[in-house]
Amino acid sequence: MKKVIGLFLAAVMWISTPLVAQDSTHTAPTQTKEKKESKPPIGIGLKAGVNFANVTNVSDVSGGKSTGFMIGAFFAPNSKGIVGFRTEFIFSKQGYDYAHGSTTGSVKLNYILLPQLFVVNISRFFELHAGFQMAFLLNATADSSKPASGSNPYSAIMDYYNRFDYGVVGGFEVKPFRRLFVGARYNLSLADLYKSDANMGTGPVPPFIPSTGSIDFKNNVVQVYAGVKF
Repeated sequence: MKKVIGLFLAAVMWISTPLVAQDSTHTAPTQTKEKKESKPPIGIGLKAGVNFANVTNVSDVSGGKSTGFMIGAFFAPNSKGIVGFRTEFIFSKQGYDYAHGSTTGSVKLNYILLPQLFVVNISRFFELHAGFQMAFLLNATADSSKPASGSNPYSAIMDYYNRFDYGVVGGFEVKPFRRLFVGARYNLSLADLYKSDANMGTGPVPPFIPSTGSIDFKNNVVQVYAGVKF
């Protein structure tokens, strides 16, 4: 994960450095001309960063935050006004840590996120994002400190999850240079992470799912990222 993010950020800096150097060395007339020519014709970009993930009501499993990563692309048509639009396609690795008696572990969830955002351009250097997103669970894994036994009383792990998720998102971006940006975003899911008790069957549930009461877990993720717009 660290290698993927590191390589991406290095590529962003490599692309951005010549652009910044050009702005500082050319004369004023040339700068004006470059600004007109450098306006992205379609607004395609790439981004990558770190997830600080959790779930709501995580105290039900004595849980905590889990760190993952996200990487993806976006399309943001150029807007002549203050308000614009942006659509994204993101791979996101998230989840949560848990503890149940003497057993501890973590749940890792891999999602495809499809945010649809309104963009408010406060200035050429700063913009706000708000909107909604759909998400599709690709796969899930859970590791545990408890030694594996010869028999497994639990169902397949994906049988416990709702594959479709949706929620609201909000955040901001800072654009210190012409094409480079950094930002932060908060994703709050509105759909239940796990299926209802009735849909889980009658067998025992794994330690990362509350064994009593309603399973009111929802994804809760803070993303910090950097990217480049072409």
